[in-house]
Amino acid sequence: MPTRISHVIGIDDAPFQREFRGDVLIVGTVYAANRLEGVLHNKIRRDGVNSTTRIVEMIQRSRFTRHLQLIMLQGIAFGGFNVVDIHALSRTLCLPVLVVMRRKPDLNTIRKALLNQVRGGQRKWKLVEAAGEVEPMEQVFVQRSGISKDTAQEVIRRFAISGNLPEPLRSAHLTAGGMSDIDTNQRA
Repeated sequence: MPTRISHVIGIDDAPFQREFRGDVLIVGTVYAANRLEGVLHNKIRRDGVNSTTRIVEMIQRSRFTRHLQLIMLQGIAFGGFNVVDIHALSRTLCLPVLVVMRRKPDLNTIRKALLNQVRGGQRKWKLVEAAGEVEPMEQVFVQRSGISKDTAQEVIRRFAISGNLPEPLRSAHLTAGGMSDIDTNQRA
């Protein structure tokens, strides 16, 4: 029987103004069961191609690397359309990846935006497609790499303490917002 997943990092990006160009903060909150153990951060390029690499760097340089059992991402793209290759992330760190979204994404609109408005959009769309089906699960939507549906469901149930979003992602979202250089009330 597989070990119960208890050591998780949740990753989200900081808010930014629509017209902003440059590096965007990403934040990871590390949990051991329901206890916050640490906060990590790095920067990615807005609409760039370095989110997978920067997440790997952020995790590998931390003191938590050896204990982590799962990476949770709040969505598959950070900093606009800097799309994470969830399978490469999983392979590189030898950890499962669970993408969690509050709402089901409109993939047709995303595809059109990527292919018509974003530099390198075709490559990014292939990463979105390769991430697999968006599945409803426990009042959220998920994509998975290296984790079974049953295990993903059990993890979401156990970590969703204050609402539908698992606590590591909720904390990453709040922390990234608090570390942002902009007033989130002015967010575009």
